[in-house]
Amino acid sequence: MSGYLQTALTDALGCRYPIVQTAMGWVSDANLVIASTRAGAFGFLAGATIAADQLEAEIQRVIEATGGSNFGLNFHMFQENAAQCVDLAIEYRLRAVSYGRGPDRHTIERFKQAGVLCIPTVGALKHALKAVELGADMITVQGGEGGGHTGGVPSTILLPQVLDAVQVPVIAAGGYSTGRGLAGALASGAAGIAMGTRFLMTRESPTPLATLERYVKVKDAQQIRVTLAVDGMRHRMIENAFINRLEKAGAFGRLRIALGSAWQWKQQTGMSLGHMFSVFAQSVKEDPGALSQTVMAANQPVLLQRSMVDGVPDEGILPSGQVAAAIGELKSCDEVIQQMVLEAERCFSALRHA
Repeated sequence: MSGYLQTALTDALGCRYPIVQTAMGWVSDANLVIASTRAGAFGFLAGATIAADQLEAEIQRVIEATGGSNFGLNFHMFQENAAQCVDLAIEYRLRAVSYGRGPDRHTIERFKQAGVLCIPTVGALKHALKAVELGADMITVQGGEGGGHTGGVPSTILLPQVLDAVQVPVIAAGGYSTGRGLAGALASGAAGIAMGTRFLMTRESPTPLATLERYVKVKDAQQIRVTLAVDGMRHRMIENAFINRLEKAGAFGRLRIALGSAWQWKQQTGMSLGHMFSVFAQSVKEDPGALSQTVMAANQPVLLQRSMVDGVPDEGILPSGQVAAAIGELKSCDEVIQQMVLEAERCFSALRHA
């Protein structure tokens, strides 16, 4: 392997290749993190969708299977067991944490004192600058091609903007699944790439076969589109009957569905009414106009579980990067990474001999 694949990312995270497996709700479980870690990538557990009474056991499973704590934990500060996630990441000395709506300066300082790297994901230049100001050690920059909640700026524009503006290592995400993409990101100045959809579409993914088949069958990137109907924010996913119905429901219809989903999520997770209302109250405090979005956000966990756990893709949502349309088959994590590495090396070789 050439020196091109040894970067600030591999140095800091201790993985063989500058490839990150992102945390996807109901997908990035211990099995997927174990597989991606063994293959040479750096994996994140999706702490936001792992039950609080199971989270420590999932962390222990990865440690036992990989021989160390060289992986990460993703969480959101608005989840009820956020404090547990923070404490476990520090207790087990995990290599890194990732987050969207991030922790405050005090919590970030706790991570730093414990040697846990903070790697937030951002979709806009202003958010990257704010993350660095708060103490981020690295930043994952997701372009608009990426799946799930995503910004509107393509990777080819956003990545150079952020690289020019910050001094910490930058990880490129959104649209990556090949060695060519890896080589291109590194040539642009990124320290590595992060992939979600590519790892979701692997044989180690826990996603039910019926749902995986929908991902494999999509061939038109335009069918993997952005909708605001789920929670009022930009959300990229594979178009299906449910999304079309939700978009036609109107504001009142979506609110009714959201309230039903919120109650269902409370029943499944044991979330207290007090915590549910505190989340709503915090949203109103930050932005009084965001109440409807906050209620709509209750849709996501339940609808995601319907497709990603129950295996009923037409009754849930299918978050996906547009790159799913270019994949078309399921491989093992090891096959995916080894093929990417070989292809990236061929690209570097061609440049050297051009």
